[in-house]
Amino acid sequence: MLVRIHPDNPQEKELEKVVAVLRKGGVIIYPTDTVYGLGCDITNRKAVERVAKIKGQKPEKANLSIICYDLSHITDYARQVGNKTFKMMKKGLPGPFTFILESSSNIPKVFKMKRKTIGIRVPDHHIPRELVRMLGNPIVTTSIHDEDDIIEYSTDPELIHEKFEAVVDCVIDGGYGNQVASTVVDCSGEEPFLVREGLGDYDDLY
Repeated sequence: MLVRIHPDNPQEKELEKVVAVLRKGGVIIYPTDTVYGLGCDITNRKAVERVAKIKGQKPEKANLSIICYDLSHITDYARQVGNKTFKMMKKGLPGPFTFILESSSNIPKVFKMKRKTIGIRVPDHHIPRELVRMLGNPIVTTSIHDEDDIIEYSTDPELIHEKFEAVVDCVIDGGYGNQVASTVVDCSGEEPFLVREGLGDYDDLY
């Protein structure tokens, strides 16, 4: 299923179609402020396992993060966010950053088999944030890679739909995606450090 949603003014009726898919344990592909993401409802174990399988990984080893609606939502899923980290997140979110934080007990066990951290995003994009708000839970997010090493990330939603329609339940066409992924900052230790330079400027966090 391909659902076209306006990126700046998402139609609630179309969003509701996608939320219904998520509630039934469906897997979706959706736009963010960086690359297109693959995801599902964080609370549905089988859906999380499907996302990992599509990525060719086991759930406990898959590089999965979650999308929250806003900063206050993050505190439900991260343990002890210090002042320094909170200030960085306030500067960078909503935006093209993924913050790795110590996970709280609210994170489902399928995520926590071999680690105590979780990557958290609040993208500067209406569609994924509205999906989270309407669903009432965070959604899993992991980038979709293109098999062409030169391209790396697929940007055309219609081509994405052609490629993935057999393995996902819904692809959202929210316009062309970006080719640069989020900047990843690990804040789970005493001092934050840059894991991956992406679309977000690390220096802007200070």
